Amino acid sequence: MSQLKVYVGNLSYDTTQDDLHELFGQCGAIAEIKLITDRETGRSKGFSFVTFDDSQAVDAALEINGQEFQGRRLKVNLAKEDTGRRTGGGAGGAGGGNGGGGRRW
Repeated sequence: MSQLKVYVGNLSYDTTQDDLHELFGQCGAIAEIKLITDRETGRSKGFSFVTFDDSQAVDAALEINGQEFQGRRLKVNLAKEDTGRRTGGGAGGAGGGNGGGGRRW
């Protein structure tokens, strides 16, 4: 299976999903855009993931790497698969009878 998701970094904090759809829609059909935002403020964290319908659109999107967009030079790469680094590991979650309170490290 070919990689259909790209990482887009170095975005302006003012960038919206509509802005990204307009930019990357020129590359081909978009399946999903996920603009990563801060949970508390709702403001962009400066990066996004764009998933396309086909690999030709991905190739076109990768050519945007280094281009200026909203005053910033974009970083566009193939997205890396989630390695599960946020799972917390083996000993932190189950057992211990701490009543579900936070993680203990």
